[in-house]
Amino acid sequence: MSEQPSSRAKTHVIKQVSSIWLVPLIAVGIGIWMLVQYITSQGPVITLRLDTAEGIEVGKTEIRALNVKVGVVTDVVLNDDYSAIEVTAQMDKDAERMLMEDTLFWVVKPRIGKSGVSGLDTLLSGAYIQLQPGHADKEKRHFDVLDIPPVAPPDAKGLRLILTHNEAGKLGVGDPVLYEGFTVGRVEKVMFDTNTKKAHYQLFIFEPYNGLIRKRTRFWLTSGVDMQISAEGFNLKIGSIESLLTGGVSFRVPNGYDPGELITKDKSVFRLYDSIKDVRERFFDEYLEYVMLFDESVRGLKAGAPVEYRGIRIGTVQKVPLNMAIGVREGFSNRPIPVLVRIELGRVAEHVSNETLESLKVNLEKEFGNGLRGTLKTGSLLTGALLVDLEIYKDEKPFVPRQYGEYTIFPTKAGGFAQIQREVMAVLKKVNNLPIEDTLTTLTRTMETSQQTLRATEKVASQLNNLLAQQETQALPGEIRKSLQQIQNTLNGYGPDGVPYQNLESALQQFEQVMADLQPVLRQLNDKPNSLIFSDEAPADPIPVGGKQ
Repeated sequence: MSEQPSSRAKTHVIKQVSSIWLVPLIAVGIGIWMLVQYITSQGPVITLRLDTAEGIEVGKTEIRALNVKVGVVTDVVLNDDYSAIEVTAQMDKDAERMLMEDTLFWVVKPRIGKSGVSGLDTLLSGAYIQLQPGHADKEKRHFDVLDIPPVAPPDAKGLRLILTHNEAGKLGVGDPVLYEGFTVGRVEKVMFDTNTKKAHYQLFIFEPYNGLIRKRTRFWLTSGVDMQISAEGFNLKIGSIESLLTGGVSFRVPNGYDPGELITKDKSVFRLYDSIKDVRERFFDEYLEYVMLFDESVRGLKAGAPVEYRGIRIGTVQKVPLNMAIGVREGFSNRPIPVLVRIELGRVAEHVSNETLESLKVNLEKEFGNGLRGTLKTGSLLTGALLVDLEIYKDEKPFVPRQYGEYTIFPTKAGGFAQIQREVMAVLKKVNNLPIEDTLTTLTRTMETSQQTLRATEKVASQLNNLLAQQETQALPGEIRKSLQQIQNTLNGYGPDGVPYQNLESALQQFEQVMADLQPVLRQLNDKPNSLIFSDEAPADPIPVGGKQ
């Protein structure tokens, strides 16, 4: 049997990936997808600048818009110069469109402010950062966090105004803006301009109240209690409860004046007055200025005091005293005090033209020759404030107008306390001329005589006391009492039941009977008094009458 050559079987190794490897691949894919999803879902990272990190916690403090979480604080560090805090926050994707140039941030925490208590819900949940979305066209990633919530958003409908005042601290952020007692706006910002050295207060007037702002609108400070002491006395005014606690600013167009055109431009500038009285006093644009020279004391006369004519206010004292031009060799002896006054025609007339102003000036200065004078009078006895009173005195000598610097001099006449002082001095002079020494001598003699009379009176009183102290004098009341008792008993015997009374009554009855018997006799005597001497005439004898034959 022949042998056949042997052959090897050829094997082929087939490489096959196990399905078990699909699990990690899927996990990696899911991880990559989640990472991409996380990255794409993340919003921008922003930086916030704060003055303090009070209440801010990394990973806990949220950023909210309308109480919805839109971000969280991821880091809190000091800035490079250690002057502020820089907070890094991770925002949500949906919050990206809110981050514009006019976006506002502020920290919400418990506050006690002028408008009440706010942020009490953060006592349990902790403070958070409030976001107010912006509407500008340009995006922004670095913001300054406000100290307090804004009064109104940048795009709020209304009108922003700027008020200027010479002093700072008159208003605070959040103070109310009032119109006839109604709150129509708020104070947004308080600034100080170093160039003009004036305080600027930015107001926001809510719509539709911005239609109340006109060209001649005036703004003044409002306090809860406004008390003014002037030559006119006390003036006390109490505002609303909010203004009582916080103050504020009020506005309106003064009565009787054209309001002017409507103000629509933002940040138009107005002046802030101290009071409504200050508004009225400074609203008179037509006036005449004069200088009054007083030889008497002007203590109690202040700028703003009224100038009156027969009780009607027609002007205002502007400056007390006006600059006194005193030479090097001159002193204060016999130098009058210059006072600048204004005669404000708008107080008694409307729409005064320049022609009317000049005509009135000429006529007024003519009255100087007729006795028109200015005097100081007491406006309030309680405060001692003075005012200037204008009156015509017929006995005054004519006055020729002259100048005091650039002002015309208004003639004056001593009055008020100076006149009273002169009258008192005149009375004292008369008293000094009285014979005081002789009067005192006579008075001394009278006093000596009075003392002698008093000593005699004391002696008589002592003797009277001794007389009253004697037993005989003290026994007199008892004897007098016995005498009175006997008189009483005697009078009792003459009563209706007593015997004397009955005897007297019987005698009177007999006397009455006798008088009745005598009455015919008395009547006869009355008719013929001689009837007791001559008897009555005998009657004539009767004449017989013959019978018939």
